[in-house]
Amino acid sequence: MNTRELTGRHVFLITAGAFAIIIGVNITMAVMAVGTFPGLEVRNSYVASQSFDRDRAAQDALGWDVSAAIADGTLRLTILGPDGAPLRPDALTATLGRATHVADDFAPEFTFDGRDHVAPVALDGGYWNLRLVATAADGTTFRRRLELLAD
Repeated sequence: MNTRELTGRHVFLITAGAFAIIIGVNITMAVMAVGTFPGLEVRNSYVASQSFDRDRAAQDALGWDVSAAIADGTLRLTILGPDGAPLRPDALTATLGRATHVADDFAPEFTFDGRDHVAPVALDGGYWNLRLVATAADGTTFRRRLELLAD
């Protein structure tokens, strides 16, 4: 049987190799995290927080019920008023994208069919976020993020 002696040099090389792997993985993960960061949501979070409660109360006072679904290549956005009737806001913009990166983000082209706002979409499977901004007749801004699952 051929046995080799474990020397200080071997222990140093094993330890240095382990640390090199750990540091290499950490650098790789950091570069990947920074590369997928979409950027700031707001320029100054303190200033944005000053009107948050007031904006949320105004939005809740609208009494809108909003839902979305994806089926057969169609994104269907339903906005119901407080009386349960379909609602068509004065302005409607949306961004559909992944939660983890902005590479797949796009703005769907909605048309109102009398009940829902519909847009053709071609999506890979998985989870998607619809970030919706609508304006009510009285000028109130309504914001909502809806999570969707595409097959």
